[in-house]
Amino acid sequence: MTRRRRVPAMAPEDRRAALIAATLPLLREHGTAVSTRQIAEAAGVAEGTIFGAFPDKASLLRAALMSAFDPRPAVEALAAIGPQVELRERLRQAVAMIRGGMKANANLIAGPKGLMADDPEFHERMMDNRRQVQGGVAALIEPDRDRLRRSPEAAAQLLLMLIAASVYRGFGLGGEFGDMDDEEIVSVLLDGLLIRPTPTPTTESAS
Repeated sequence: MTRRRRVPAMAPEDRRAALIAATLPLLREHGTAVSTRQIAEAAGVAEGTIFGAFPDKASLLRAALMSAFDPRPAVEALAAIGPQVELRERLRQAVAMIRGGMKANANLIAGPKGLMADDPEFHERMMDNRRQVQGGVAALIEPDRDRLRRSPEAAAQLLLMLIAASVYRGFGLGGEFGDMDDEEIVSVLLDGLLIRPTPTPTTESAS
């Protein structure tokens, strides 16, 4: 019989972090139906170890949700793109990264969100997370402020709305926008919906 590999002893905070890391993929796959036994097996620990680090399963799921929506990796990735890249390519890279994160957490919006529905701290954290990511996108756009009819902050807000519409189509937000790829999202933001601009009538043709 194959014996389960045990992880070595850890400091309490390291143990909590390891349990959260093991829980996240299971939470994304199974939602709140994930069992502590599944989590223990994924983490390579005895089931009782979970309750030595967290008071109950709900506390572990809550911590995993907080980790899943942590904005810091996205904000750091946005800052790493840098202003030396052309605006359209900057935004394409940003869309690919943000959309990847949204897709990974899409099932968390559908399922475990209910666990946090009455948690004001979680709601405020989610709003602050969105503000941080939006600020990161706005900073990415800022060098080209003079080229846009709206502020970088407004453009960032609109971009996040377009990304959400392409990801959360199953939640009434996407509709036929669910087939938009990264390039089209950037194009809709920067170019609008016209396939090609309508020629502006000249004075001669109008007369």
